[in-house]
Amino acid sequence: MPSLQEYMLEYRVQLQKGILPKAYKGLMEYILSLRSHLQKKYPAYNIANNLYPGYMDMTYFSLFPPLLKECKLKIAIVYLHEAGRFETWLAAVNKEVQTQYWTLIKDSGWQKYRLVPTTQGYDSIVEHILVASPDFGDLEQLTTLIEQGTLAFIRDMEEFLNNPG
Repeated sequence: MPSLQEYMLEYRVQLQKGILPKAYKGLMEYILSLRSHLQKKYPAYNIANNLYPGYMDMTYFSLFPPLLKECKLKIAIVYLHEAGRFETWLAAVNKEVQTQYWTLIKDSGWQKYRLVPTTQGYDSIVEHILVASPDFGDLEQLTTLIEQGTLAFIRDMEEFLNNPG
């Protein structure tokens, strides 16, 4: 396994090529504009002002639709860097709530979306791929796909919470 020194030398080489910083900056700008778009369009969803930029593993921001917020749940719109895709996750405000709802969904047999295998080592409860291969050449269409997919995911989560049986 390479040492931190070797990683840092390669990191500098990649940065000096100029592509990595431009791609990362463009991605962050897009995700911030997506968050801003959703904040303006859906003020009732109490979209967080903060963006978690991650460690080039994932970048996300959270939404708190009223019904989910009452249940101490939230929705995350996530970009997974290595996979190069957007997902939406049902997540909780803490591990206790996460375990409670993970167990409820597991025990109900509901399988509309992928339930994570365990709460240990996961930040999410349920995950759904929104856009497997995003086209960053058409940001308007990408925003539409993410928005529509997220809204459908929220509706499905709310429907389940209203009738978990």
